[in-house]
Amino acid sequence: MTQTSVFDGHNDLLLALWRSDDLNGSSFISGRHKGHIDLPRCKAGKLDGGFFAMFVPAESVAPDSFWTRHPELITDDMRKDKQTPSDNLLNTAPISQAYAYAATIEMIDIAQQLAKQHADKVQICTNSNDINSGIEENKIALLLHIEGAEAISADLHELELLYNKGLRSIGPVWSRKNIFAEGVDFTFPSSPDQGSGLTEAGKKLVRFCNEKRILIDLSHLNEAGFWDIANTSDMPLIATHSNVHELCPSPRNLTASQLAAIAESNGIVGLNFGIGFLHLDGKRDRLLPLDTMCRHLDALLEVLGEDGVALGSDFDGIQISDHIRDCAGLPNLITAMRINGYDDTLIHKICSQNWIQLVKNTLG
Repeated sequence: MTQTSVFDGHNDLLLALWRSDDLNGSSFISGRHKGHIDLPRCKAGKLDGGFFAMFVPAESVAPDSFWTRHPELITDDMRKDKQTPSDNLLNTAPISQAYAYAATIEMIDIAQQLAKQHADKVQICTNSNDINSGIEENKIALLLHIEGAEAISADLHELELLYNKGLRSIGPVWSRKNIFAEGVDFTFPSSPDQGSGLTEAGKKLVRFCNEKRILIDLSHLNEAGFWDIANTSDMPLIATHSNVHELCPSPRNLTASQLAAIAESNGIVGLNFGIGFLHLDGKRDRLLPLDTMCRHLDALLEVLGEDGVALGSDFDGIQISDHIRDCAGLPNLITAMRINGYDDTLIHKICSQNWIQLVKNTLG
């Protein structure tokens, strides 16, 4: 049987490379021996590409080498923070636009270095033709995405620059408030109905993305912001890495009314592999059965149909079940899908075709 190809809705590889000071991505090519994604494991699990996110964590989590490269960004408050080092990626304190932009540029440069130095193995894609040709040529197809828009100022000129560098997808927020919108926190159990909707700058951001055909990701966004985008955007609604709130009441997951709105827009939800976003009680059970993931897929399929469900692993950004472990374990999930009655056509749609078709319908 031919191994099933996966085009995934979300991963944090570029953040992981940036934090480890691998600014040319060489460990991705040779094998990282940690985390969830590198080229050898992509080949083993048939991960052919996906949305590669650039997420900027709190300043306290940035590598020391970043501040050596950007001493002009160091403030007195940051010097005080350095006296109590933190490695908390879930720190939701605001970050500065200048820092976020510099870090984002470094991450996008990592992707460009990979595509330049290993053009036979990696390709940055801006449309469906790029994705399909890259996969046919046995390359990893990267669609560049921003998770949280702190790098962008209210006049949006940075977004224009990033678009010219290949960016084609953006999540206005991570789980912290910025000048555009508010994200949800990590409490459990909880509702995504927390905080206010888009700011005027946020609505301007949505209109700009519609004009430029930049995908807008609803994952991490609070419910008020979700409905503002639903009422403002003319593109299909997508949540690249979210699950079903009814099956796991995390505020990161989507309610029945949100799922219905995504379905009405002919949008897509990518299944998040994070165990805390899958377990009914929010437990971080490393032995979480893959049947639990299939229950979320079943619920998504019931509302969104076979064209509206995909994968959004959150590899390198979340704890996942030991039954998958990393991207080399993707065939284990596909086996679980078959055991649960999914035929090859549906599996192909969920694993790759639906994301690629959405890109074709929106970006060309």
